[in-house]
Amino acid sequence: MNATRIVGIAAFALILAGHASAAELADAPPGALSCSGCHSTAPAVDTAVPRLIGRNSADIVAAMQAFKTGQPPSTVMERIAKGFSEDEVKAIAAWYGAQKD
Repeated sequence: MNATRIVGIAAFALILAGHASAAELADAPPGALSCSGCHSTAPAVDTAVPRLIGRNSADIVAAMQAFKTGQPPSTVMERIAKGFSEDEVKAIAAWYGAQKD
């Protein structure tokens, strides 16, 4: 693993560290941590991209299913949603729904 990648992973872990313990991060299902690249983990951040932490898991699953069909139109989420199986989406949604600020 090259130094740039190690630094990037370390920086990403530090960003999340304020909102999740190391044990919680270790329990994250595959793909879940990549969501925070766009979906903020900070409660005070106000962006057009909604936070996932503490969100109802059924709402996350429904949104991902909608994105897979192209509704609502999206520049990125349709492609991302299509990359996950239903079981993966449910696991990611459950994990984010269980996270608290």
